[in-house]
Amino acid sequence: MRKKYLTPLLFLLPSLIIIFCFVVFPVFFSLYISLTDFNVRSLVNWGNAKLIGLANYRHLLHDELFLKCIVNTLYFVVLMVPLVLVLSLALALLLNLPLIKLRNFFRMGFFMPYISDGIAISTVWYWVVSKDYGILNHILSWFGIKGPGWLTDVRFAMLAIVGLVVWRSLGYYAMLYLAGLQNIPQQLYEAAEIDGANRWQKIWYVTIPLLAPTTLFISITSMIGGFQLFTEPLTLTNGGGPMDATKTIVLFIYENGFRYFKMGYAAASSYILFAFIFIVTLFQIKLGEQKY
Repeated sequence: MRKKYLTPLLFLLPSLIIIFCFVVFPVFFSLYISLTDFNVRSLVNWGNAKLIGLANYRHLLHDELFLKCIVNTLYFVVLMVPLVLVLSLALALLLNLPLIKLRNFFRMGFFMPYISDGIAISTVWYWVVSKDYGILNHILSWFGIKGPGWLTDVRFAMLAIVGLVVWRSLGYYAMLYLAGLQNIPQQLYEAAEIDGANRWQKIWYVTIPLLAPTTLFISITSMIGGFQLFTEPLTLTNGGGPMDATKTIVLFIYENGFRYFKMGYAAASSYILFAFIFIVTLFQIKLGEQKY
């Protein structure tokens, strides 16, 4: 019996070692250093790190920059998630129409930004929203509208980031909705037609309710991705400008950990971020269970 289980365990051992070294150990080690003043000197000698309890967490609650990063991140999530849900569903409904020719080509085209490198996509988006030679401001000039500095104006910088993330993730979430649409039995639409439902009524009373599990999944994953926003503001607005208007929690963690080498402070920030994600995800799951 022992030999029966020994062979599978030997095959699993390399993967288990990797998971322990790069997942389990970092999680518990970061929790430990969040309770210390771990910094660059501690990298040389771990004995330099002093246990300070919850001091990092208390300091974060009074850190104006960290609180601003929380507000910025929440603002981004509140704008981005509904846009992703509505636009990806609309795109999926469009791509699911039998009248659309070259459907596979368009599906691949909309999916390409999602699988492309984040820095490359951010560079492309910069050419869209640039104040002086961006495509968006050029189009606005046709109507006599002077386009703003999308990346340099505090009022519009986060909107530009939202636009980039929505554009990049639209194809992926549309494919998820499309998979859900293709699993809806056609008989339900036929029954709705017999009852006199028009196209919009079929979408509202048949399609949307049956896509509820997909909608819940997309809302949770897009929300988690929104809280982890990093690459786009780092590349587009030089790490959170202008005036920290696009600085997010993850950027705050990155700067404290790898620019100022305050690893303990950064680790505490990451656990507060984890708490945010956990609470909001739990709320969404409970809401989904009650509704669906």
